Amino acid sequence: MHRFIYFILIITALASCRLETETEDRGPLHIVTTTGIIEDGVEHIVQDSAEVTSIMGPGTDPHIYKPTPSDIELMDDADVIIANGLHLEGKMSDMLKQYGEEKPVIFVSDGLAKKDLIKSADFEDSFDPHIWFDWKLWMEGMSYVTEELGKIDTLSKSYFEDNYKDYESDVRQTHLDVEDYIQEIPEEKRVLITSHDAFSYFGRRYNVEVRGIQGISTLSEVGLKDISDMVDFVIEKEIRSIFVETSTSDKTAQSIVDGCKDKGYELKLDGPLYSDALGEPDSEGGSYVGMILANAKTIAEGLKE
Repeated sequence: MHRFIYFILIITALASCRLETETEDRGPLHIVTTTGIIEDGVEHIVQDSAEVTSIMGPGTDPHIYKPTPSDIELMDDADVIIANGLHLEGKMSDMLKQYGEEKPVIFVSDGLAKKDLIKSADFEDSFDPHIWFDWKLWMEGMSYVTEELGKIDTLSKSYFEDNYKDYESDVRQTHLDVEDYIQEIPEEKRVLITSHDAFSYFGRRYNVEVRGIQGISTLSEVGLKDISDMVDFVIEKEIRSIFVETSTSDKTAQSIVDGCKDKGYELKLDGPLYSDALGEPDSEGGSYVGMILANAKTIAEGLKE
C-alpha cells in the first residue's frame, strides 16, 4: 500500500513538472484578429502579455476582403483568432468556422444580446455588423473577449480584467467628447449620409438620422433609382454635405453630388470618415478612440454649416 501511494506521488510530481515546463515553453499567446479595430481593443486588453496581429490593414473593406496565403499562414500559426462576426468578414466566414474546429475562434458579437442589434435591411434574418459605432455595445463585446481570453490564459485573467477597465474608462470619456461635438450641430441638420450604411449604431446612440447610399454590405449594388431618390431626399432636407469613407469608393457619393448639380442644387462631398477600418498608425484615426473622435469632429464640421 505504501509503495502504491509513493508511486502515485511520483507520477503527480512528474506531471506537475511537465505542465510547468510546457507553460514556460509555450511563451506568450499569438492572437490574430480580422480587423484593425479589433486588434486595437485586444492590444489594450492583453498589453505586453500576448502578441496581436491584424489580417486587414488601414483602409481595408472587410465585406469584400479575400485572405491571402500569408493571412492563412498567420491563422494557421495563431493560438487564438478573434473576429467581429455578423457576416462582417463575408468572404472569410466559412474559413473562420473551419478554424473554430481546431483552435479558439472568438467572435466579438457573440457577447451581445440580439435585442440590442440592428436588423439588416440587406439580408433577411441577419444584423448590422458595424457594432463598434455604439461604444456601449463595443465595450460589451470587448468584455466578452476579455472573459474568453481569461479562460485560455488563466494566469493572466485578472491582468486582462484590469486592463479592460482602463480601456473602458478611455472609451467612455471619448463618448462624452463625441456628445459634445454632436451638440454643435443644430437638431434639424443632424442628417448623416455616407457612402454605405455603416453608421446606424452611431445614429441610434447620438440621435442622428443616418442614410447610406449603398447598403450595410459594400457587396450590395446601387441602382439609378437609388441615386435619384437620394438626390431628391438631399434637396428636400436641404442637406449641404454628404460623406465619403476611407474604406470605400467615392464613386456613388459623387453621383449624388452630380445629380444635385443637375437640378441646380449645390452639395459638398465631405470627409473622409473612418468606417470599416482604422487609419494609418500615425494618423488621427489610427486607433479606435482616435477614429471615433476624428469622425465626430468631421461630421460636426460638415453638418453644422
